[in-house]
Amino acid sequence: MKKLALIFLMLLPFTALGAQRQAEGLDVTEMIFEHIGDSYEWHITKLNGRDVTIHLPIIVCGKNCGWQCFSSARLADGAEYRGLRIARKGEEFEGKVVERDGARWRRPFDISITKTVLALMMDSLLLMLLILLCARWYRTHDVMKEAPRGLAGLMEPLIMMVNDDIIKSAIGPDYRKYSPYLLTAFFFILINNLMGIIPFFPGGANVTGNIAITFILALCTFLAVNLFGNKHYWKDILWPDVPVFLKLPLPLMPLIEIVGLFTKPFSLMIRLFANILAGHAMILGVVSVIFVTASMAPAISSSMSVIAVIFGVFMNCLELLVAFIQAYVFTMLSSVFIGMSRQNE
Repeated sequence: MKKLALIFLMLLPFTALGAQRQAEGLDVTEMIFEHIGDSYEWHITKLNGRDVTIHLPIIVCGKNCGWQCFSSARLADGAEYRGLRIARKGEEFEGKVVERDGARWRRPFDISITKTVLALMMDSLLLMLLILLCARWYRTHDVMKEAPRGLAGLMEPLIMMVNDDIIKSAIGPDYRKYSPYLLTAFFFILINNLMGIIPFFPGGANVTGNIAITFILALCTFLAVNLFGNKHYWKDILWPDVPVFLKLPLPLMPLIEIVGLFTKPFSLMIRLFANILAGHAMILGVVSVIFVTASMAPAISSSMSVIAVIFGVFMNCLELLVAFIQAYVFTMLSSVFIGMSRQNE
């Protein structure tokens, strides 16, 4: 019951958001895409009719304006500053900073601290803090005399499960050199997934539902597999044990194997991105039912609100499971791919 109550409380910020927009009409599509998309500011809530927003730094280098660094508050509400503005809805590069170039607008080189970037930094700091606090316990206690407690007691089973049941069993004897990366990937994905479920600051950002993040994670696995693959691995790719007519004169099987080099990390990238993105969209869509039916008859509105809240609680419970499963699956498949590149050793 305590867990259900906690998840119910997690839904309250969404209901508050809907209540604020109910008077002006709720655009469900806009609300969903506003949450799962990136932005140059982080809207937290409304107090007394005023938006409480964190305006993030915009850092761009334009063809005409050169390097610029300023608060995104200067570009709020479609304002233009130093020849820059944020592209409006329906325009090219919608939601991105654009630079005036004569009669048209173009994209400058943009390394701004956006909502996703800020969430990524905070979640990474949280992960570092958890690991360092766990390590501190081991430095100050003798594990031969007492069992881990507190945070160390929570983290140790997870670390041992990932290291022994996934990494060691999939890679084999030389698993230790890959454990730091794979353990980092597991906990990085898990922390960001869990923080993404929390709908209020500093949670709620769609970090692992951003394809740029999953691309970098998949790229790291791709490099770990192919840079450290042994001669047996590359032989099976470039000259597999199949009938010669499948290799000469047309290298059919080598071409298929080379394509497979890229489809494996691609599947890692899309799987994590699509599952987290869909989960966020589904929860927001369910919660928005409360406000879509608010203008209907009281009996319909109240009954649909109850159904939406119950189903929202169920979806949040499911997302907690998905958060762990996606971290587990990414780490497991990465371990399997690395293990395949170390075969016959």
